[in-house]
Formats: sequence, structure tokens, C-alpha cells
Amino acid sequence: MAGEGEKKPVLEMVQADGADEGCVTFVLHDEDHTLGNSLRYMIMKNADVEFCGYTITHPSESKINFRIQTRGGLPATEPLRRGLNELNDVCQHVLNTFQARVGEFKDGQEQPME
Repeated sequence: MAGEGEKKPVLEMVQADGADEGCVTFVLHDEDHTLGNSLRYMIMKNADVEFCGYTITHPSESKINFRIQTRGGLPATEPLRRGLNELNDVCQHVLNTFQARVGEFKDGQEQPME
């Protein structure tokens, strides 16, 4: 257990003894359904992923158990990394589009209506 002043890891990898790298549970701390469901969706788009799901251990705890199972010997860390990168790209696109439209709206507000 982390003592005072020590930061607990944001991501832990839990793997059963003797299990292959294609079947791993990741524990994401300080996260909820917002990241869990979005990330699950992005990872399931990968054809090499056989199963991807998550559970919230308890409503009073803010951590997710995130399970990934892959086909063909692909390590589960690869779809996780790819899913996080793709989700980041989608979020960046949404943010850029939103900021552009807010800018257009503000520019339109400065011009008097006829």
C-alpha cells in the first residue's frame, strides 16, 4: 500500500500465473464509466481483439478493472495502447471542432444584425 506522499500508479497490469500476454486485466485508478465505455468501444473495433470489457469494482471506489483478450498471440498491451491513442485523437478532433465553431459564433456576434 502506498504511504503518505507516495503516488499510487494510474495503471496496473494484473495477469494470472502462466497466462499468456493476450489475456490481461488492467486496473485503471481514478477513472469511471466515461473512460471505460469509450475505451472499450475503441478497442473492440480492433479485429484482433476477442473480448474487451470492464467493471467498476464498487460505486465508492474510483477504479476500473479493464479486461482485454486477443487473438493470434497479440499482447493485450498493444490494443490498449492503440485504443488510448485513437480515443485521444477523437477527443482532440472534437475539441478542435468545438473551439473553431465557438470562434465562428463569437465572430458572428460582433457584427451587427441587419
